Amino acid sequence: MINLKALALAACVAVISTAASAQSLECGDDTLCRVKAAGTLKIGTKDDYVPWSYRASDGSFKGMEVDIGKKIADALGVKAEFVKVTSANRFEFLAQGQIDLMIASASDTADRRKIVSFVHPNYYSSGYSVLLPKTIKATEWNQISGQTVCAVQGAWYNKPAQEEFGVKILAFAGTAETEAAMKQGRCIGLLEDDNQINVRLSKKQWADYQMPLPVMADTPWGMAVRQDDQFSPFGYFVAGMVAQMHRDGTLLKLEADNGIKNSAYLIKMHEALKDHIN
Repeated sequence: MINLKALALAACVAVISTAASAQSLECGDDTLCRVKAAGTLKIGTKDDYVPWSYRASDGSFKGMEVDIGKKIADALGVKAEFVKVTSANRFEFLAQGQIDLMIASASDTADRRKIVSFVHPNYYSSGYSVLLPKTIKATEWNQISGQTVCAVQGAWYNKPAQEEFGVKILAFAGTAETEAAMKQGRCIGLLEDDNQINVRLSKKQWADYQMPLPVMADTPWGMAVRQDDQFSPFGYFVAGMVAQMHRDGTLLKLEADNGIKNSAYLIKMHEALKDHIN
């Protein structure tokens, strides 16, 4: 027997879907229009970068960067859809249109601006150093020259660490692989951003490790959009959201909510942009 209610529901869904598709086509290259028409903002983020962006036990995305993405989607009145990216493929995913916005701990560098556009102001910042066992007594970079360190593929600091300090890079797809390789003795330590190392050192499991080398090249992190979106309604909207979240302290709160000590960069940006009258 034909279920008329089911047929009617299916017909309504088809009409709504067709209307949304037609509206999306009318938007052309206007990303903000297309996102609103689709009702979804596709955000590229990592799934192994605790506590900034990672998978919870139920498979959902969690972390500070995920919370930021949800804030932006909520302001647009759309659903946030998170897409897993890695350091090696995140720029490609954005340029190819697989995602609308990238919030994936990407440092804003001149070379990367040739591929995508970073939204300003930047939303975070970090430098790089090496997580080393306490049994290694090095305190200067030249003391580990020629040694092998494990790193994530595509991390911006891999190249300068090699060129400036002579370390050898053993690169892997993600942090789980770098940790395993270090514990197997394939490298002396982990080349990472200093924020990530500090989070590690706050946990008991890393009690036998340290960050004894100076932090190098403090570099802001940027949310990225496609180059055509930099001076478009979408690019301007995201830039405005970042500025407002600095201004009203939202980024400082999200940092604390995710168990991260308030960083000097976010404190500085909040002081610069906060309302000095109210």
